[in-house]
Amino acid sequence: MAGNLDPDLIYSTTEEKTFSNQDKLPPLPVPDLSHTLDRYLDSVKPHVTPEQYRQTEFIVQQFASGVGKQLHKELLEKAKHSRNWLESWWDSAAYLEGRYPVAPHVNFGGPGPYIHHVYPPKAGTQIHRAGMILHSSLKFWQLVRQEKLRIDKDSKGNKMCMNQFLRAYSTCRIPGVHVDHLSFNFKTESQGDTPRHAVVMYKERIFTFDCVDEDYDILTPPEISQQLQKIKDFCKTHPQGQGVGALTALERTPWAEMRSRLMALHPENFHYLKTIETAICVVTLDDANPTSEVELFQESLGGTPIDKWFDKSLNLIFFENGTAGSNCDHTPVDAMVLVASTYYNDLFIAKNKGKWQGSTTKRDLQEPIQLIFHVDDVIRDNIIKAKIDHKQVSDNLQCNAKFYTKYGKTYLRRNKLHPDTHVQLALQYAYYKIHKK
Repeated sequence: MAGNLDPDLIYSTTEEKTFSNQDKLPPLPVPDLSHTLDRYLDSVKPHVTPEQYRQTEFIVQQFASGVGKQLHKELLEKAKHSRNWLESWWDSAAYLEGRYPVAPHVNFGGPGPYIHHVYPPKAGTQIHRAGMILHSSLKFWQLVRQEKLRIDKDSKGNKMCMNQFLRAYSTCRIPGVHVDHLSFNFKTESQGDTPRHAVVMYKERIFTFDCVDEDYDILTPPEISQQLQKIKDFCKTHPQGQGVGALTALERTPWAEMRSRLMALHPENFHYLKTIETAICVVTLDDANPTSEVELFQESLGGTPIDKWFDKSLNLIFFENGTAGSNCDHTPVDAMVLVASTYYNDLFIAKNKGKWQGSTTKRDLQEPIQLIFHVDDVIRDNIIKAKIDHKQVSDNLQCNAKFYTKYGKTYLRRNKLHPDTHVQLALQYAYYKIHKK
């Protein structure tokens, strides 16, 4: 049971530093060209006629002896001077060049698993649970910063690359007119100081506070909850804010233009944007009350855009009834990074039975600071447009959660089948059964 497991025993180690093995990892190999082309022909064969296949074989042979041979030679040369010849191309082609909105097309996320045990929906628990989960998330952040996170290993015991954990915090996708770029701001202890603040979004207003003190000690759950409660109380007694976060739901080129316009309007806007973009994470307080995993998926991945900053690598969402979810930019990290940190949170919460076991004394902390942007009619019009466009896309998003219990990963592994491949084939087979093609 999760409640019997200590997350630090599973994830933490002092035997070797998290990133100590990076320089010893082999570089990404370049696949053999003939092997790649053989695999391509294998993948084409079921979908074409014999005559079409013969034509494809001819084209592939021409490519292999002509331009393909030259391109492969150039690729091998590039790989000599790069530990990962694919990474920058992948980031750019798969993510940064896309001009469509990142949410919900690119971002990933979903429900926190706590809904199934310690934290079922319960009115009046939002702020307390947010304090616990954010504190636990920061403990994982601290493992990465102190390089005490245990190095991942594959099934054969080989140490794996841990670089993506450096990209999980204080990272933001910055919109560009033609192509976006990633801003990395996190540093390990050995690298120097790193951002210590979080950004909180609620009722179309944006706030920030230091969730880690000057000595890099994490605020306790009661202290975090105190700061969040101050924000919530303020927003409850004031009108809706500006809704600037909605701009991150625009297509990328218009958002880039609005971001440039914000910075040109007033110097403070530049600093506010940097505060958001360098924050450890964004915390969203949401008045919705999802009661099931399906509803949590729908609210986390769709929902309203006004209190999310879709470009951030980590956006934690806390709902009014104490359930929790996330919505994260997929560009800097794969989902397994969030899976690891979420499982750490799950173990931490279960071990503590959902309640803080430490000191309840709260220090006299600096008040949360509200970021009030200088905006004009053009910005306001685009905020309205972003809300409308995002609602249209979200209304077209239908989430479901299927639980298949006849067999799982263990059975597939035993039969030398990869779970992901198995599910992809099942989806294709289901499509074929329905549409006969």
